[in-house]
Amino acid sequence: MSYCKEEGKDKIVFLTPEDLQKPSTITFPAEDEPPGLMLPNGEINWECPCLGGMATGPCGVEFREAFSCFHYSTTEPKGSDCFDSFKAMQDCMANYPTLYGNDEKPGEEGDEEEAKKNEGDESAPKDSNSEVKSKT
Repeated sequence: MSYCKEEGKDKIVFLTPEDLQKPSTITFPAEDEPPGLMLPNGEINWECPCLGGMATGPCGVEFREAFSCFHYSTTEPKGSDCFDSFKAMQDCMANYPTLYGNDEKPGEEGDEEEAKKNEGDESAPKDSNSEVKSKT
């Protein structure tokens, strides 16, 4: 005779040899698809791996405020009302350069200034291969 015994969260099933010969009738629940950035209720899923841990780091509060502001923003252009939140996040990240890094390589500031100068100058030649040519 088969029987079941529960101990706390565990369920122990004792089967007879006859019961073991029968095909299993156990059905497992369908696996839930992991939620993405947005939860079904419309809230932001701060545990989403797509955020790369940004929501939990030392600047997590600032990141969440800026991201929430942008996500729920109704202004045009979207997020234009979030400048203060993004500035606070940027200031916080500047305090942790080893963690958040600085993608600028030496000399890029000058390149950025040059791009700003040429931005308004339509007569300036635009050569997409200029970087490749200068390295050869």
